[in-house]
Amino acid sequence: MVLEEISTSLIMWFSYALIPCLLIDAVAVLPAPQNLSVQSTNMKHVLTWSPVVVPEEIIHYSVEYQGEYESLYMSHIWIPSSWCSPTAGPECDITDDITATVPYNLRVRATLGSQTSAWSTLKQPFNRNSTILTPPEMEVTQDGFHLVIKLEDLGPQFEYFVAYWRKESGAEEHVKMVRNGGVPVHLETMEPGSAFCVKAQTFVKAIGRHSAFSQAECVKVQDAQTWHFLIHHLVECGASPTCVTWGETLPLALALFAFVGFMLILVVVPLSVWKMGRLLRHACCPVVVLPDTLKITSSPQKLISCRREEVEVCAMAGLSSKELLGVFI
Repeated sequence: MVLEEISTSLIMWFSYALIPCLLIDAVAVLPAPQNLSVQSTNMKHVLTWSPVVVPEEIIHYSVEYQGEYESLYMSHIWIPSSWCSPTAGPECDITDDITATVPYNLRVRATLGSQTSAWSTLKQPFNRNSTILTPPEMEVTQDGFHLVIKLEDLGPQFEYFVAYWRKESGAEEHVKMVRNGGVPVHLETMEPGSAFCVKAQTFVKAIGRHSAFSQAECVKVQDAQTWHFLIHHLVECGASPTCVTWGETLPLALALFAFVGFMLILVVVPLSVWKMGRLLRHACCPVVVLPDTLKITSSPQKLISCRREEVEVCAMAGLSSKELLGVFI
């Protein structure tokens, strides 16, 4: 009897001891994700890990983060990621979750139906100030004689410093801040035949860092566009005082006045020659207008028919009655 009771007690003790282990094994049958890392470029943060493989099954993953505030003031709570709880791929864009420049803890676990793996935690906390900043892509063009740049839009956290200079020895470098990408920005009004070079870098105020400058790109204005440039500014500016910026180039202003003077000469000189010709012709060969008394009013045939001895009679026939009376008296 005693032996039976002892054996029964041992069996029950082993049963109670093995039940929790079996339950734990049933829950944690999935291996935990491994090789957690964060790839961060231009303030875009992506958490990646090695996928958990189960034949003919789709594994989902849950991602959680813990910032400095949650760690110090909220009893170390973990917050599910905005976009990756759950997710089917072995990566998660955590950009919207990382909102401060402080260390963040990150962890991932796998899920298959009711089965879940243990959590895998990133070995070193991630801080967004470690992001890699690259030079922005840019498109440098000329709109007529305007130097225009369009920068890659990297997001609202980015500002851009654009450096541009005339491509010549000893030229001064100008720097302009551009607050938004993706929009064409006017940098400079160029002269005919001139060339300008442009380079740009990004700046992120939230982390106090900037990228390296991009490779310089240069554009040149062709000399054939000179007259187009002059006419364009003449029409665009007129007499407005806001156009003093392009008046800084004295040779260009002189060329403009020379062009206007040349056009006036082409119009005024031919007109003056034509007018002087008419005056000289009237001075040397005036048009003479005969008085009415010298004009022949009768038919020439009638005058010829008068015989020589009838000349006097014919002459008297042309006199008026008063003149005739005077002749006889």
